[in-house]
Amino acid sequence: MVRLNVNPTRMELTKLNSRLSTATKGYKLLKDKQDELMRRFILLAKETNELRDRVEAELVDSMQAVMLANATIHEAFIEEIFAIPAEEVELDIVLKNVLSVDIPSMMFSYDESLDTNSLNYGYLNSNEELDEAINKLIQVLPDLLKLTEQEKACQLMSDEIEKTRRRVNALDSLTIPQLEETIKFIKMKLEENERSNITRLIKVKNMNK
Repeated sequence: MVRLNVNPTRMELTKLNSRLSTATKGYKLLKDKQDELMRRFILLAKETNELRDRVEAELVDSMQAVMLANATIHEAFIEEIFAIPAEEVELDIVLKNVLSVDIPSMMFSYDESLDTNSLNYGYLNSNEELDEAINKLIQVLPDLLKLTEQEKACQLMSDEIEKTRRRVNALDSLTIPQLEETIKFIKMKLEENERSNITRLIKVKNMNK
């Protein structure tokens, strides 16, 4: 390990001991943060994967219902229905600080009573398959929005874990060993100087006898 380029003095030794103490405490704090981030990330990733599987199954079911409706109603009419939204979703995003990570919490609101009665199509064009397809798409909306929130949280936590890991590794493999090696070198030099001074004093004393 390459030592720091400093003068081997007691003042430098005091400074380096202080830096080593700070670096060691920082390493422990960052390592604890990394471990806690990993714990939370694993739990969130598991929950997100389960939610994703559910949403995908719901979307497949919804699209199958749409395809069935498409087989019984003119395609242009179905496209016209979905081109004009019957309901607006209001989305508010609030940032939550989790272990120095700003994670967006998405608060959405929409008319939960929304169903096929809210859609503007005539009685002659309506049928059971179309009603079922639209209602299934409406029902998947809450899970879909929740999945968006959790996937973004996973991405941000993953980025923070990687950033923290690099800082932990830098302290563990470079900064702390470098400080320890330099402190060891300065102590050795100071001891050598002390022995030299003692030897010199003994020689001077013997010369004066």
